[in-house]
Amino acid sequence: MNTSFAQLFYLKGKHFEKHVKVPIYLRLTVNSKRSELSISRKVDPEKWNARTGRMRGSGMEAVQLNQYLDMVRAKVNKIQFELVEEGNPFTAIDIKNIYQGKDREVKMLLEVFDEHNRQMKKLVDKEFAIGTWKRYFTTRNHIAEFIQHDYKREDLPVRSVDLKFITRFDYFMKSIKNCNHNSALKYINNFKKIVRLSVANGWIDSDPFYNFKAKFKWVDREFLSAEELQRLVDLEIKWPRIAMVRDMFVFCCYTGLAYIDVKKLNPDNLVMNIDGELWIEAKRTKTNAKFSIPLLPTALAILEKYKDHPKVIDGECVLPVLSNQKANAYLKEIGDLCGIKKNLTTHLARHTFATTVTLSNGVPIETVGKMLGHKDLRTTQHYAQIITKKVSDDMSVLKEKLAGIKDKEGNKKSKN
Repeated sequence: MNTSFAQLFYLKGKHFEKHVKVPIYLRLTVNSKRSELSISRKVDPEKWNARTGRMRGSGMEAVQLNQYLDMVRAKVNKIQFELVEEGNPFTAIDIKNIYQGKDREVKMLLEVFDEHNRQMKKLVDKEFAIGTWKRYFTTRNHIAEFIQHDYKREDLPVRSVDLKFITRFDYFMKSIKNCNHNSALKYINNFKKIVRLSVANGWIDSDPFYNFKAKFKWVDREFLSAEELQRLVDLEIKWPRIAMVRDMFVFCCYTGLAYIDVKKLNPDNLVMNIDGELWIEAKRTKTNAKFSIPLLPTALAILEKYKDHPKVIDGECVLPVLSNQKANAYLKEIGDLCGIKKNLTTHLARHTFATTVTLSNGVPIETVGKMLGHKDLRTTQHYAQIITKKVSDDMSVLKEKLAGIKDKEGNKKSKN
């Protein structure tokens, strides 16, 4: 571990009166980062040699002060040497704290991460979704792998996390783990919470994320067109389990439910609205946001199809659902059978509901956001921006209005 180290005695403060003593400070520099401390001594600036960092002269006062400076320097050198021997990263502040007798408890990064994840796991289904805990668990493992890869160590003190650590982790996620920009940034944002928790507890002196700037890149979300969706609905499937996956997917296309939400759906979530129609009322597992969705005919037909399924009869669910992994595997087969080139996943159904089923058919974006359980309308607007058909339709309406205005003006002129 290469660590640069330097120390410098200097005078702090300016006095314009002659023979007024000023305090002597010691500046410590480790890897170009500084810390300073008072050594509880003062000297007349006229007698100070800034180049050597010592008091001029050979009198008793100069001899005693210079001997004291040598003793401080030797003590600091010993602290620095011992830290190097330990092999753990350290900072100028660490040397300062040890010199002043303020040694801090060394918190290790993965230990802090593990403690956070243990506490989060206990709050699953209370404050956090299981998926949120899994993402932090995965982030922790990526950090551990990064430390082993770049530092050849099992763990690091949390105070060793700096901007360089963050940028190297970002590069590691993209180059070694083959994550795209947005995926890497999601892991970094999870890591940011751990770092800021450490800052709040005083285990890190300043937030290393302060100068880390990164934004998510725009990604076009895939969805099925109306023609592709109808092709999927009309597909005849002989195998019950594959048909079950297709029906679950189509149900999500017409309700906007995420996989985990359709899996948790139970009879209590089906309520008769004041309009006499059957609605779904529940909370999103991911955000705990409430949503209400009127059941469209296609979705109602799928519920009717499975009303005699043993799990539905027992009240376990309203629709039998396979595991997400199995469902996505079968969806690839279903896509091939339909001649759909897009990568079918359970979540693509939610995108299809937002775009093809609702926004493209003139449903107001505020209504779509409420049905999707979005807390922020900007999340829903992402879908609106990728519907070129809607842009075309809106412009057609505008053209008709402008043409009507022009005709009226032309008629007025001809009458005159």
